[in-house]
Amino acid sequence: MIEKTIGSYQLTICHDDNFKQGSSDNVNNYDCEYLFESEYQFGTVLGVKIYCENQYCENQLIRSALIGAEGGRTGLHDNSMIFEHDRILICCSNSVFCLSIPDLVLLWRTEADTVTCFGIFKYQDSYIIHGELEISRLDYNGKIIWSQVGKDIFLTLEGENDFELTNDFILTTDYEYRKYKFDYNGKNFTDMSQF
Repeated sequence: MIEKTIGSYQLTICHDDNFKQGSSDNVNNYDCEYLFESEYQFGTVLGVKIYCENQYCENQLIRSALIGAEGGRTGLHDNSMIFEHDRILICCSNSVFCLSIPDLVLLWRTEADTVTCFGIFKYQDSYIIHGELEISRLDYNGKIIWSQVGKDIFLTLEGENDFELTNDFILTTDYEYRKYKFDYNGKNFTDMSQF
């Protein structure tokens, strides 16, 4: 579970993999469900709850939402979401969801990778997505500015030091330890293993 205080609100985000749409046996119920129809099982289902945190309404649940998308599983960690003052962006399977704060209205959803979005990183007024098969850049409204692929998945067996943002470049390593370099315009895609 991830917990974050934003102004006078407390957000919690956790996996809710046992949730079944329309079932009376669900442990949690949500005000909003953003589950996109699919012939496949959802890879990740996340419950988002927002609580009032001030002297008048401490720990009072204001709103809750459930998000889910098909594809691989996305873990909950510091880089799988971005908190902004009036919205939250969350990687969930193959998509990035943007929800408003505090009412958790879905502002947009973008399928940013064919399989799984591992992480999201703020870059100027846009976002860099570390996906399993694609590295992409989204604008403020979730539109894909560019997307690039490699020869294999952008993840090493160890899952460490395989993605880095520098001042000028995005550096990443694939499963076969080939190294890639992108500029922030999506150009100069270079398979560095050939050098």
